[in-house]
Amino acid sequence: MKHTLYIVTGLPGSGKTHYGKMLAIEKGAAFIDIDTSTETLVQAAQKALGEDIDDRDSPLFKDRFRGAIYKTQFQIAAENLTHTDVVITGPFTKELTNPDWQNDLERKFGCPIQILYTQCSTELIRQRIEKRNNPRDIAKLANWSEYLKYYGKNRLPRCPYILVNTE
Repeated sequence: MKHTLYIVTGLPGSGKTHYGKMLAIEKGAAFIDIDTSTETLVQAAQKALGEDIDDRDSPLFKDRFRGAIYKTQFQIAAENLTHTDVVITGPFTKELTNPDWQNDLERKFGCPIQILYTQCSTELIRQRIEKRNNPRDIAKLANWSEYLKYYGKNRLPRCPYILVNTE
């Protein structure tokens, strides 16, 4: 029996982590959250480079760390897929624009892939981001309209996905 890789994606604040944890419990799956699996290393690297340890939105961060973060998540997932289903969470913003992303991943991992896209109103996203009070979110909140432009106000994936309303 092949195990399934569930990818829970959506905008920051859309409920990815909460939904992903619930799904992992329901499926008896390993759970790999983007922040838990890479945050400590990213902060150490940012500090060593003399950069803001809470920066996750600048072109500099995206150029230096984004690819390595996702590669790490998928490597951890691959290790676990040998014996269990896996749920991973992350925005995967660029990947969602690829209509063949699911098929590409199925070929790479040799297992079924389900992409679940969490969505709710931008008002609720802002409330959740404010409530979690994470230093990484200060820039998002200070430049809310620019932040929404970057993420396209809940634009939907171009690849196959299951919509999860987290209102």
